[in-house]
Amino acid sequence: MKEVVITGGGGGLGQAVAHVFESPDWKVSAPGSFELDVRDRVAVARYFRDHSPDLLVCAAGMIRDMPLARVTESDWDEILAVNCQGAQACAVAAIAGMVARGGGHIVFISSFSALHPPSGQVAYATAKSALIGLTADLASRHGPSNIRINAVLPGFLETKMTGSVSVKRRSIVLSAHALGRFNTVDVTAKFIRYLHDQLPHTSGQVFQLDSRAGFNNLP
Repeated sequence: MKEVVITGGGGGLGQAVAHVFESPDWKVSAPGSFELDVRDRVAVARYFRDHSPDLLVCAAGMIRDMPLARVTESDWDEILAVNCQGAQACAVAAIAGMVARGGGHIVFISSFSALHPPSGQVAYATAKSALIGLTADLASRHGPSNIRINAVLPGFLETKMTGSVSVKRRSIVLSAHALGRFNTVDVTAKFIRYLHDQLPHTSGQVFQLDSRAGFNNLP
């Protein structure tokens, strides 16, 4: 039986990914932050001693928007710890088992903000940008071991994480979408399943799933 580990499993996207992999062929492990605090490298190492996933989806994340002048050192550290360093720690821990097994796949959940950072989202955008660099490096380094590394940029999703976004801000973000609608967690989860099952020769790639075509200087 194959295993998928989905960090941030308590979130809307994590739950949707868990749902699409539910089948007799897959063991689905979707730890929430109480089960796996990705900021704690000791906890991460301990978790992956008991789990050796064929697929790791790094979906744990947090957002705390503010201009750089108002970002405290603790804010900066926590945002990067959850969105970037936690994903890196999980990837390192999972790759050891993948190398021993002769293959595996890691999907990092990045963000449109990584490519086109809006005003006031500097820490989050920095962390998500780092995941794209990590994707390229790990794909090159571990490709000879038959390990795939890809990044998915779901776009703005209606989840608990975005629940605090104001109606005005949501309307502005929506206006930048050519199709006039947001992506959904269900569609994103199905894409991740398709990427894993149907694109076995694809690695080191970044997939943007919404309909924003480029930079929009949103307030």
